[in-house]
Amino acid sequence: MSEKFVLNETSYFGKGAREELVGEIEKRGFKKVFLVSDKSLVEANVTAKVEEVLNKAGVPYDLYDEIKPNPTIKNVLDGVDACKKSKADLIVAVGGGSSIDTAKGISIVMTNPERSDIKSLNGASNTVNRGMPLIALPTTAGTAAEVTINYVITDEDAEIKMVCVDPNDIPILAIVDSELMASMPKSLAAATGMDALTHGIEGYITKAHNDMSDMFHMQAIKMIFKYLPAAVNDKDPVAIEKMGMAQYIAGMGFSNVGLGIVHSMAHQLGAVYDTPHGIANAMLLPTVMRFNGEDPATAQRFREILVNIGRPDAEHLNDQDVINTFVWMISELSKTVGITTTIKDYGAKEEDFEMLAEKAMNDPCKPGNPRDVSKEDFIELYRRAM
Repeated sequence: MSEKFVLNETSYFGKGAREELVGEIEKRGFKKVFLVSDKSLVEANVTAKVEEVLNKAGVPYDLYDEIKPNPTIKNVLDGVDACKKSKADLIVAVGGGSSIDTAKGISIVMTNPERSDIKSLNGASNTVNRGMPLIALPTTAGTAAEVTINYVITDEDAEIKMVCVDPNDIPILAIVDSELMASMPKSLAAATGMDALTHGIEGYITKAHNDMSDMFHMQAIKMIFKYLPAAVNDKDPVAIEKMGMAQYIAGMGFSNVGLGIVHSMAHQLGAVYDTPHGIANAMLLPTVMRFNGEDPATAQRFREILVNIGRPDAEHLNDQDVINTFVWMISELSKTVGITTTIKDYGAKEEDFEMLAEKAMNDPCKPGNPRDVSKEDFIELYRRAM
């Protein structure tokens, strides 16, 4: 049986890498940019760093920044209207997952107008045309949206997060500039870093994992455990640059093999309570890893991770001690970067658990989990995460 692997065409990494943007625009023959970002980045003068590059070269652009932290169908549709009016031939997204995911949705609808309901893009999509050309410059070290074939849009009416999986949305170019990430507040750097860790861990244990994805995920996990505390707490420029690379590496893996039920559960917290995605993952990860670790094969995968992140003694631990050690290390990393909340702190109520579990059962990330999970399991896992 063959294994398919999809990666973006070209990427630049490092401090000041945004300077490569104009050369790529000119080389590819684009004439006008539709710049997608969000108001917080505009107000923080982060988007301005990219605008400066465009202005200096005389590249015309229009800015669209009407994007929520958990972007909605309306954000995408409003962006499509603005993009049409702009008459741009290139989308440039500057931001975290919210901005880049919105840009991906705009890109797809611009070339596949029959999918403008947006809801039909949920899950494994079968769009016909490659999206409008998109260049992505991430400002957070977590989602890896600049390299994945996924984007997440909230259906506010149904209170669900739609995970849209479509190779036609992948950016033609990714520019991972650590200077754009350096202005992240500590809380955002911590949340997005734990999102990246969740990608690495879930990608490593997912049912579809393979030798290539294992290589990406293991390297990402090692780098995140090593560099996340310094990137968050010390604003160390080397650590920030390494986190930018680590989250990108994790993205190359999970984009191709999927994730698991940490994401299935986190998506519902985001859709119902507007919980920031990275925080939701961080709060749920230890609880779900205990559940998954009860599977002996998954416990062995945890053992491999432990050996690679500084616990060579894990080779000789029994499965329960492996699970306990691994969960402890995840929890300690969360505490080190300041994440100590539970889902109750973000508004979760026990009377909502059945509704959340029902939604999680239908989440596209669920089938990749190494253990089968029932609605009752989800209810219990939400309860434990309180």
